[in-house]
Amino acid sequence: MESQAFQKTYTKLNNITKATVSLTATGVGYDEIALVEDRMAQVVKIIGDQIVLQIFSGTEGIPTNAEVTFLGNPPQLKVGDQLAGRFFNAYGAPIDGGPEVEGKVTEIGGPSVNPVRREQPSELIATGIAGIDLNNSLVSGQKIPFFADPDQPYNQVMASVALRAKADKIILGGMGLSNDDYLYFKNVFNNAGAMDRIVSFVNTTDDPPVERLLVPDMALTTAEYFATQKGENVLVLLTDMTLFADALSIVSNRMDQIPSKDSMPGSLYSDLARIYEKAVQFPGKGSITIVAVTTLSGGDITHAIPDNTGYITEGQLFLRRDTDIGKVIVDPFRSLSRLKQLVIGTQTREDHPQVMNTAIRLYADAANAKTKLENGFDLTDYDERTLKFAKEYSNKLLAIDVNMDMEAMLDTAWELLATYFSKAEAGIKKELVDKYWKEKDNKKDKESDKESDKESAKKSDKDTDKDQDK
Repeated sequence: MESQAFQKTYTKLNNITKATVSLTATGVGYDEIALVEDRMAQVVKIIGDQIVLQIFSGTEGIPTNAEVTFLGNPPQLKVGDQLAGRFFNAYGAPIDGGPEVEGKVTEIGGPSVNPVRREQPSELIATGIAGIDLNNSLVSGQKIPFFADPDQPYNQVMASVALRAKADKIILGGMGLSNDDYLYFKNVFNNAGAMDRIVSFVNTTDDPPVERLLVPDMALTTAEYFATQKGENVLVLLTDMTLFADALSIVSNRMDQIPSKDSMPGSLYSDLARIYEKAVQFPGKGSITIVAVTTLSGGDITHAIPDNTGYITEGQLFLRRDTDIGKVIVDPFRSLSRLKQLVIGTQTREDHPQVMNTAIRLYADAANAKTKLENGFDLTDYDERTLKFAKEYSNKLLAIDVNMDMEAMLDTAWELLATYFSKAEAGIKKELVDKYWKEKDNKKDKESDKESDKESAKKSDKDTDKDQDK
């Protein structure tokens, strides 16, 4: 944090709670940073000359005559090209053993971009994960969360997105990461040789929970620099926003604010929107795309955190474990990217929309077949085939460990369709079938036609026999 020449220092506290101290002071602004006995604090309430400071690491051991020094500015970050490839804490200080960063001192947490200065998102962001790219394509300037249970490997998914996404810069904001997760991200990025395009801000479980509130702003201030000053497409990965909201709740409760739904502060919607609305496509410049993780408590999607998140964002990516294949997949029924129509079939191959819709329709038929099976009903040949198709579709395309480009995803989908269904059952436009349905698969269709001809011939023979009997 930058300090000013004429800092205000006070030595009398009026009140001390678990997380805050209050004192009489003048000329102080909201969000201003202060040091209380060398502990970082921030102004959270001003009533006349009564100032309330939130101390990030807690107030234990602070005396009433503690020295309070106001630094004269909100939290700041030095932004510049030197940020690339580095790991920082919630205050923007290096934690990777490297030198301090030189750059322009910038206040974090500024306003989002004026809507009239925004451009409609239009650029595909390919992640290499078929469950995303094929069914829920991401677009530059979009904001979208992963909804996942706490025991699912969402951080591994985020690391995969970071390495595979076609973006100029990746900014990771890690909140409440375990040391194992922190080291995992560090090792994966190092081993992949991708450090030069990744910037990471990390708050671990060893750090005070309230520090998590700084991480998204640090990440987004960095993103704004690379998007506006360098014209780059920036992908911001935030994990875990549930822990961010929990930190908001801690502060709210300690300040005796009346909680709202699920013990969350009444300001939860605006607190989350302030972050997510930083996603933007700048006219003629770069873009900021936000992909976040929101962990669910017992799979409860109605909890205040996912509920508010769903109102703000443009869809969600829902992770679930598929018991048929034993892998985590991107659930095609509960996932949604509201902006995918802006790019599929135009920035992707012409057959993308039809293949996507057909595969999901058949996957839904498989779900119906499974329900019939569970309820003791007999399955038709078509039902049996849809179940086999769904299992392979999950394994080869929906599983989060699948890594391929868009062309390969579409080709794989065509192969699966042709393996288990006839052209008529697929119901795709004839010109697309003629172009993409494989020759070997055409042979299967011919065999299907032969079987159909045999059935017709048998029926014809039976009818002839009946006529002769008469």
